[in-house]
Amino acid sequence: MKIRSPIISVLGHVDHGKTTLLDYIRGSTVADREAGGITQHIGATEIPISTIKDICGNFISKLSIKDTIPGLFFIDTPGHAAFTSLRKRGGALADLAILIVDINEGFKPQTIEAINILKMYKTPFVVAANKIDKIFGWESHPGNSFTQSFQEQAPSVQQDLNQKLYELVGELHKLGFQSERFDRISSYASQISIIPVSASTGEGIIELNAMLLGLAQEYLTQQLEIHENAPAKGTVLEVKEETGLGMTIDTIIYDGVLRTNDEIVLMLKNEILTTNVRSILKPNPLEEMRDSKKRFQKVDEIVAAAGVKIAAPNLEDVVSGSPLRVINDEEDVKKEILKEIEDITIDTEENGVLVKADTLGSLEAVVNILNQEKIPIRSADIGDVNKKDVIKASISQKEDPDHGVIIAFNVDVHPKARRELEETSLKLFQGNVIYKLTEDHHDWLEERKSAVKKHLLDSLIKPAKIMILPKLIFRQSKPAICGIEVLNGTVKPGYILMDENGNKVGSIASMEDKGETLPSMSRGQQVAMAINDAIAGKDFEEGDSLYVDIPEKHFKVIERKFKDKLNDDELACLEEFVRIKRKDDFEWGKFGLFE
Repeated sequence: MKIRSPIISVLGHVDHGKTTLLDYIRGSTVADREAGGITQHIGATEIPISTIKDICGNFISKLSIKDTIPGLFFIDTPGHAAFTSLRKRGGALADLAILIVDINEGFKPQTIEAINILKMYKTPFVVAANKIDKIFGWESHPGNSFTQSFQEQAPSVQQDLNQKLYELVGELHKLGFQSERFDRISSYASQISIIPVSASTGEGIIELNAMLLGLAQEYLTQQLEIHENAPAKGTVLEVKEETGLGMTIDTIIYDGVLRTNDEIVLMLKNEILTTNVRSILKPNPLEEMRDSKKRFQKVDEIVAAAGVKIAAPNLEDVVSGSPLRVINDEEDVKKEILKEIEDITIDTEENGVLVKADTLGSLEAVVNILNQEKIPIRSADIGDVNKKDVIKASISQKEDPDHGVIIAFNVDVHPKARRELEETSLKLFQGNVIYKLTEDHHDWLEERKSAVKKHLLDSLIKPAKIMILPKLIFRQSKPAICGIEVLNGTVKPGYILMDENGNKVGSIASMEDKGETLPSMSRGQQVAMAINDAIAGKDFEEGDSLYVDIPEKHFKVIERKFKDKLNDDELACLEEFVRIKRKDDFEWGKFGLFE
């Protein structure tokens, strides 16, 4: 049994310093690189315990760090998409995470999304409160510990930093986490450590490394136990073609040992692939991967934790995020991979939206967020949007227009599918930021609800009242034409009018002002009104008030859904109208037991 290095990922809002932080952590060990103290992996960088102790100096001794943890294994592909793609059965591949937040900007939408993803995978994390060097008046001391730098600052700067930290504490509290500055923590098991840092100057990086190491030693030792001679377990980062090697997979091995010629099982979209490892390739130490002509060295075996490139036959259709297993008991391994396929091809509802994503983890993350929003999902699958998806979405749309939606995370749309989409009213949400996709979908749904609500409100006959103006009856009947003033609400042609006793007077045929026919009239306006089926002098007199006769069904909808949309005049008019209606029928407009 061996203890491996904890795998650590960095998450946070765009431009809050994820890449800069990883670059500094790597760059701070230049001397150790030259001595071979730092190891480069595919998609990761390993910093051994000896190097971390050199970086952290005396600070590490305060935490009673032993040599049980061999070092820290930082994933080099920061971001939520990478984090969700890097997975193993039952959760995230990362053992720990750094949530990086710009201390001057605080929480942003992507910060909250990152926390939700960490919650989903139950991944322990620390908060790196970055860009302390940008606080007004901060005097930078490059490479120093936060503690040393903080002591050198003016009292007003110290106060400003503490205020910003407590704002972060408040934001975390809203999301269900107790937190505190790392040196004021009373319980590391129940509180999140906030470590003020500058990824640019390196201030606080000492404490950040030490805290990660301390947490791993205290709480993760059992989780980090691996069997050096057990068959390897890993996860596929990327599938790509390499000159001279053909199709390869970049893989993080997190348990066991992988050897050349091992038989491995991987996942295709709807089935499993069994193939043999032809070559295991490690990056050459310290070389820039993109520039080096001799980027890799062949090795016969690799022990976790490690990031390697694997060359093997038939890798073309392997899914990014696929589990990798070395076969020992073939049936058990295949069953495990098949269970993964079942888990990620989701048909949750008979009807709902369609979800497509690039990797297993990304698919899980999108589905999880949609479930939280209570959005039904018809199907969720890996791969580009194709013609079949458009057909499925069209069927969903016929059942419910709100479900005529395809949410496509980090995938393309096939040309044929795009042409089909252009001929439909389906809505496509496509992008590579989960929170933006789900936010845009939420906004679209709200707009649709508002539009439907507005359409319904516009179609309802609402309370209104008019007065017959004295000496302005122009025709007695067929239709009666008279001058009126709108006292409350809005009147339109077709509305039925009643008098103050609830008797029907007639219906509005038309309204004119200076020869112009008007579609509606509102409070305070005066016009000539033609009233069908009414006789002036019999059904109404000069000076009479007439009400728009609201159908009972319309009244009930207004009462239930739109009463808050009526202004004070309309509400007063409605009360008068209801009193008139209930003189003869006390139950008019009241809700029955089964309504």
